[in-house]
Amino acid sequence: MNVKGVQGSVSFDGEWIAIRKKAAGQAVREFRLRAADVTGTRLKPGSRLFHGYVQFVLPGSSTAVEVGGLLAGGRPPHSDPHSLSIPRRSNEAAAELVAAVEQARPLSR
Repeated sequence: MNVKGVQGSVSFDGEWIAIRKKAAGQAVREFRLRAADVTGTRLKPGSRLFHGYVQFVLPGSSTAVEVGGLLAGGRPPHSDPHSLSIPRRSNEAAAELVAAVEQARPLSR
């Protein structure tokens, strides 16, 4: 399962979540999370005006603060390794991915 985001992507293979991000002028960075380690998920669907985001919360960490302003549109900062901005066209795929992660969480505990 793969979701194309803004300057990156997020995929889930049933056990591992892989978030790949590329900032302007930098190499692609990949962050891998086990679904068993995720304590919560957040999904804010994208709209016609603003991108949304998908975010995974780990034990001992708090959810990233949404950055305000016209350019950020209420998303976590790009530097947050556990979230990815998504365009409106990826809303359905992101919802399916989050549902799959939520289903895998109790099975792996």
